[in-house]
Amino acid sequence: MDGLRQRFERFLQHRNLATETLGWLEAWTGVEKRYLAVGAVTLLSLYLLFGYGASLLCNLIGFVYPAYASIKAIESPSKEDDTVWLTYWVVYALFGLAEFFSDLLLFWFPFYYAGKCAFLLFCMSPGQWNGALILYHRVVRPLFLKHHAAVDRALSHLSSKALDAAAGVTRDAAPRGGL
Repeated sequence: MDGLRQRFERFLQHRNLATETLGWLEAWTGVEKRYLAVGAVTLLSLYLLFGYGASLLCNLIGFVYPAYASIKAIESPSKEDDTVWLTYWVVYALFGLAEFFSDLLLFWFPFYYAGKCAFLLFCMSPGQWNGALILYHRVVRPLFLKHHAAVDRALSHLSSKALDAAAGVTRDAAPRGGL
């Protein structure tokens, strides 16, 4: 527990939008920013557990910061941050696809959106505990390596069929002389 507390305190020392906002609130209210942060996390958690629109809030949490970090990664000269965020988006998309097909069942689980939010935060966490990288290397990559040749063949076949169909449509739609 002390390790988590130390990481939390280190986070509060970093300069970013969240800590600057907490600093402003601390100056305005006189309440230490660590208590403000704990209060904000508690309110957010309670809203995810019981609030109306928890799905939207959870999806915003899973999208807004990763999108911002992805844009920063695109603009940076480093390739490593690009790989981290591309990996996140692959896992996020697979999770969204799985969620689409299981939504009718998952909706009935209590505290589903709090668990989903925790999962998405795990997937975007920095360092060696980045859930997206862990899931990619343990699940996605082995499946990809096993099936990518067959998928490539199927996509190539579909692509040639689509091009043939498009050529047929343009040929049939071309104006004919002799009106």
